[in-house]
Amino acid sequence: MTDVDADAPHGRGQFRRALRESPPLWWALLYFFCLLCGYYVLRPVRDAMGASTDAVAIFPGFMLDWAASRGIALGEFTLQVLFTGTFFVMLVLQPLYGALVSRFPRRVFLPVVYLIFIACLMAFRWAFDSALPGRGALFFIWIAVFNLFAVSVFWSFMADVFDDAHAKRCYGYIGAGGTIGAFLGPLITTLLVGRIGVGNLPLISAGFLAVCLLCILKLRAWARRNEARRAAQDERAIGGSVWAGLKLIVRDPLLRGLALLMFFGVGVGTLLYNEQAAIVRASYATAEAATRYYSTIDWAVNGLTILVQLLLTRWLLRRFGVAPLLLLPACAILVGFSLLAASPYPLLVAVVQVATRASEFSLSKPARETLYTRVDRESRYKAKAVIDTAVYRGGDVTFVWVHKALAALGSQVVFLAGVGIAAGMLAGAWRVVRAERRLPDRGGEPVV
Repeated sequence: MTDVDADAPHGRGQFRRALRESPPLWWALLYFFCLLCGYYVLRPVRDAMGASTDAVAIFPGFMLDWAASRGIALGEFTLQVLFTGTFFVMLVLQPLYGALVSRFPRRVFLPVVYLIFIACLMAFRWAFDSALPGRGALFFIWIAVFNLFAVSVFWSFMADVFDDAHAKRCYGYIGAGGTIGAFLGPLITTLLVGRIGVGNLPLISAGFLAVCLLCILKLRAWARRNEARRAAQDERAIGGSVWAGLKLIVRDPLLRGLALLMFFGVGVGTLLYNEQAAIVRASYATAEAATRYYSTIDWAVNGLTILVQLLLTRWLLRRFGVAPLLLLPACAILVGFSLLAASPYPLLVAVVQVATRASEFSLSKPARETLYTRVDRESRYKAKAVIDTAVYRGGDVTFVWVHKALAALGSQVVFLAGVGIAAGMLAGAWRVVRAERRLPDRGGEPVV
């Protein structure tokens, strides 16, 4: 995640110049660092909950009673129920988020949202400490809500704070700060979970969110100033619904390819996630041990992401465009699933998982975000929102049930099916590359 100046000679001087020209940069960088650090402190806890064998910890009593009365062992469908619940909660909350954005500036409602999240973390600390039944499902789904309202909205808030010219100079530094936070968050969890227990980790994350809240308050003046300037320039928001975004995807070959790439990309990730959860369920008896395992995986993913971003991403993008950033990860995942279909060893599952997620963060996602700078404003806001929410979560819930149907036949069958899904991902990437080559060249350098 670098900008035009970040890897140029005298990078330190370029950073100082960016700070002089954009005073809010420090606060924005600190905001994103603390946000991703706090999120990645919690993410391994969520993953450990999804892999838990303790159905009472995951599901509330009424759900267990309802399932038992129908002869269903709910603990055998943990991830399927959690992913399905997440999908429906996100469908409900997405319009709510849209209503908040349309009625209130982000600088107004974000502080309230962060205060609510901090209060929720305090409540989860009590829930973990008191072993509240059903805490796992609540926490698992809450993290998805947190990701939607806190992480996803961050860049939208930055668009309120920075104009286009300052964004091109500052976003790379802000992204680098977030990457460092994403690297340190799981490391904090790995080092502390055995000493303080899972129940106290939400307090650490709440501390990072409190710093985020301070940063939001500090950045409000710049957001207000940009709002006034845009109002003077009559920059109206784009109206429309999710259906408008779907129509754009159906009509546009590039957007169709991006939707296909997202759907099958989520599919390979979901299959790996479920197989990894089965390994954790069989190998780690306590929540602390499972959380430490997942935090180590997250640490490896983010560490590899930083290396690829520093050494490859920008060079590939500048020299060859988006094609290698989309095609190389898809080819690597196809090879990885082929190896797993032949030899589904737990260590190899972890290696392929790390490679898959790191290539997504360091190569595929920057390429996709770059492509959205070359489409019209309506596609950038409406269609992208559909792909990033409905297609993403729809892929989650589809493939978590596909995995359940295949798991009874063994890991090799799962990964053999994964080869086909990875081939679909490669086909989606190729369609995107072909459609991208037909786009008019707008010139300039994309921000990555």
